Amino acid sequence: MMKKTGLNLAESLVRGATGVILTAALGLAGCQGTAPTMGGSGTVATGSAGGSNAVGASSQLEKCNESLGTVAVVEDQSAPWYGYLSSQYKLGSTVPVLRMMIQQSNCFVVVERGRAMNNLMQERALESSGEMRGGSNFGKGQLVAADYTMNPSITFSQKGTGGAGAALGGLFGSVAGAVAGGLKSNEASTTLLMIDNRSGVQLAAAEGSAKNFDFSLFGGVFGGGGGGAAGAYTNTPEGKILTAAFMDSYNKIVVAVRNYKAQTVKGGLGTGGRLGVQGGQTAASNEINGASSDQHKQTVTVKSKYKSINVRSEPDLHKPIVGTIPGGKTVEKVSANKGWVKIRFEGTDGSQLEGWISKTVIN
Repeated sequence: MMKKTGLNLAESLVRGATGVILTAALGLAGCQGTAPTMGGSGTVATGSAGGSNAVGASSQLEKCNESLGTVAVVEDQSAPWYGYLSSQYKLGSTVPVLRMMIQQSNCFVVVERGRAMNNLMQERALESSGEMRGGSNFGKGQLVAADYTMNPSITFSQKGTGGAGAALGGLFGSVAGAVAGGLKSNEASTTLLMIDNRSGVQLAAAEGSAKNFDFSLFGGVFGGGGGGAAGAYTNTPEGKILTAAFMDSYNKIVVAVRNYKAQTVKGGLGTGGRLGVQGGQTAASNEINGASSDQHKQTVTVKSKYKSINVRSEPDLHKPIVGTIPGGKTVEKVSANKGWVKIRFEGTDGSQLEGWISKTVIN
């Protein structure tokens, strides 16, 4: 009797727990699962934009009090991720939703560099042909330059990972396990790069992510088709997750450029960098070459009794003076000619000069 009572109690507990899971799952399914979250919470991009004004924009979208420049959004439609996006998820370009978010944020002014450029040029061609009315004013010199280019990419996207059915099924039985098996997580990771169009220098880069959960109850769970009607989110576009991930990326870009500090390279960008090679022609290479040649340099030292010595353009006392060096100064010897020594020395402006001094003034 005690054994039977114990079994009844266990069955009651299982049924009760299963009922709780079914109720929660059905309730969640009726709500279409959880909303896509950006960086842990939040919603996808919504609303509209007109000029610097935004209507219905997400409260999580980063905003700017003033625009930082003009930007074009260009995606690489030949990249593998784009093919997967269009074939697997039947989604189109990522550009429109990104452009809306950018305009809503007021951090950049968006300029057209996509297919609509064909229409812009078509209007100009029509005016040039004489077909347009007078005063249409499509003359040259009106298009706005894109200061920056923003380049989006999807680095990872997966629908239906992380099912919870196995663990719950083992605990509560096959019915609860099948219900819990409909709990799936969807994840996406995206990247945005921002390039300076005049120099080609990358100014900022950011990775963003988003995650949500689906709740799918299949007809097989309940027998027949009644339970199947409770299926939710299984046909929801992956675009909701990707949009949230891109908002996360864009927010991070905005935060980065707000605190922007230009990268610098000694000697200037694109002039060879700081990693020189022996025999090279860059400034860094010249330092290496100079260090090597310093080992073989000959030097002479002006006698310290002289306050200063004139350096002549040629080995002759009557030739023009090209500079002076103080007594006690050690300088590089370039060559010699009878009673004269050709030296290399630093001018008053820091430039390297060459000239002649008499051998009588050196040690």
